[in-house]
Amino acid sequence: MLSVDNTLHAASQTPIDLVPSRYALRVGEIDALVISDGVLPLPTATMATNADPADLADWLDHMFMPADAFDWPLNVMVARSADQTILIDAGLGGQFSGFPRAGQFPQRLEAAGIPLESVTDVIITHMHMDHVGGLLVEGVKERLRPDVRIHVCATEVEFWTSPDFTHTVMPKPVPGVLRSTATSFYNEYRDRLRIFKDTHEVAPGVVVRLTGGHTPGHSVVDLVSGGERLTFAGDAVFPVGFDHPEWHNGFEHDPEESARVRISLFRELAENRGLLVAAHLPFPSIGRVAVDGDAFRWVPILWDY
Repeated sequence: MLSVDNTLHAASQTPIDLVPSRYALRVGEIDALVISDGVLPLPTATMATNADPADLADWLDHMFMPADAFDWPLNVMVARSADQTILIDAGLGGQFSGFPRAGQFPQRLEAAGIPLESVTDVIITHMHMDHVGGLLVEGVKERLRPDVRIHVCATEVEFWTSPDFTHTVMPKPVPGVLRSTATSFYNEYRDRLRIFKDTHEVAPGVVVRLTGGHTPGHSVVDLVSGGERLTFAGDAVFPVGFDHPEWHNGFEHDPEESARVRISLFRELAENRGLLVAAHLPFPSIGRVAVDGDAFRWVPILWDY
């Protein structure tokens, strides 16, 4: 009997993805593309640091997820508006050897037919390594346009000059790598940064706005066109957050504020019925949010293919 691998590769020895790694949609006149950068294996304890361990175990069992570790999805986006091609976050890169299955963004962007040279703007939701690391991959900076504009909140840049990890609960090696990656990103790209304060229109219908919470300068991106809308929520949203928006994630620098931001964003999306995409929801990470009693309900889209 042929294995799946042999069946798919009988005519070629070149490895290919066994599952789709990109998903395209339109938001009014804006073309959007979600790209999987891979997955990050993490201990489940980071998912809910203020929850009773028994409650977390029950939730994991209810969701058919393993008790000790899980694969945390990592997504980036591309939006095309007017004559601009905007990359929203840049994935992990190769900054941390503990996450060998992520860092796929550069080649998957190319596979989608979007050369790095075509990117006019980059929006950074926040400066954690799994959002800026892809820009530090060898050869990426050299291929980006000399006039590429990289948009990041002033509060975020200021925070990483002396970051506070007091309220985070991360695997031990991670904080040091986060700090060094943020520093490397700033040093490499400081002359291309376009610093905004609160809200900034990057392209027609593409607006980045400060939320804070996950990091002090964490931001989300709204695509609004033709009466349709999509919000890329960065790390404001995690899979457990719909059922338990009050649970804290170990990577949140201000957990209490993160919960407030999450609940506010969910309420906003439930009211405006816009699409939600987030960095760490399972690919393709596109759906809507509904109010469900004291919590919320995630409604994934039906794939259009």
